[in-house]
Amino acid sequence: MRIVRLANFVAPRSGGLRTALHELGSGYGAAGHEPVLVIPGPRPGVRETPAGKIITVPGPVVPGTGGYRVITARRSLRRLLDELRPDRLEVSDRTTLRWTGRWARSRGVRSVMVSHESLDGLLRLFVPGRAPARALADRLNRATARDFDVVVCTTAWAAAEFARLGVPNLRRVPLGVDLARFAPERRDPALRATLAGPDEPLLVHCSRLSSEKHPDRPIAALAELRRRGVPARLVVAGDGPRRRALEERAAGLPVRFLGHVSDRDMVARLLATADVAVAPGPVETFGLAALEALAGGTPVVVSRASALPEVIGEAGAAVGDDPRAYADAIQGLLARDERDRRRQARAQAERFGWPASVGGFLGAHGLPGLIGAR
Repeated sequence: MRIVRLANFVAPRSGGLRTALHELGSGYGAAGHEPVLVIPGPRPGVRETPAGKIITVPGPVVPGTGGYRVITARRSLRRLLDELRPDRLEVSDRTTLRWTGRWARSRGVRSVMVSHESLDGLLRLFVPGRAPARALADRLNRATARDFDVVVCTTAWAAAEFARLGVPNLRRVPLGVDLARFAPERRDPALRATLAGPDEPLLVHCSRLSSEKHPDRPIAALAELRRRGVPARLVVAGDGPRRRALEERAAGLPVRFLGHVSDRDMVARLLATADVAVAPGPVETFGLAALEALAGGTPVVVSRASALPEVIGEAGAAVGDDPRAYADAIQGLLARDERDRRRQARAQAERFGWPASVGGFLGAHGLPGLIGAR
């Protein structure tokens, strides 16, 4: 089966979405299917990858996003889809690409919309008033569910905005984590020595530095810890439109900004080497970076308002949006026996393997899952 996937907001410096697209494409190929991914870029192009063919089509940059692009040319995309003749269509953007569900239905192609974000949550950040934001989200979500055969959400939290509408074609499929790459064995004493002293707790924040991720919270938590006499240090891995403002805010604090880290093995070493990871985004629908930290044996402090408490289980702490609460949670995790907290983190991550995720997505497409998937 040819599974054509469409996605916006994918760039060389993308994080979780890019990882998920790669892993799912690789899994589809391993299951005997032909994955094709269509994404926006500065110029057209085609390349073969281990995750299948990737077709780049021209798309404009969205202002204020730090370089993310979207596909807006419907006519040329419609022609491309007609040329590709997919057996299945998978879409990872509910804004400019929602119309492709109607295209698929007109061609008799089964379609899946993957909800990688909470529209309800995002609108609450930018639309004044909870009631107007929810009303708009409900209207758009009803349209999405109507236009696609299946809507896939990665957590119950993400699915809630569809479930409250009584959407009948809703399916929940968690994402996964590369348990071989992200592992406690990646802990690197030499790396740690360059980042913190032997008695200095090392915190890490791995995320895109944009407003909806609340990247200022780890810095505020560090300031509170230092005020309490805790000699913690913070490493920030990621880039985005908020970086300059964050660097200014961190002035005088022991914070190291690494920028975007393209080397996934380096990310794995960093996450496994830290003592605690901080993932404060209040509208995260899954939080792949947090799961990667757990796989490396590092507990995570997350926003109580997001889906992450569902993902981290007892292998971390979920708190309200307050620097003191984050500082309390970090101190609580550091007070646990190190071997116990790292063992618990790894055990939680092992519940989320990519083979099981690929099997779930194939099931949403009405295709057999992977044999022996876990």
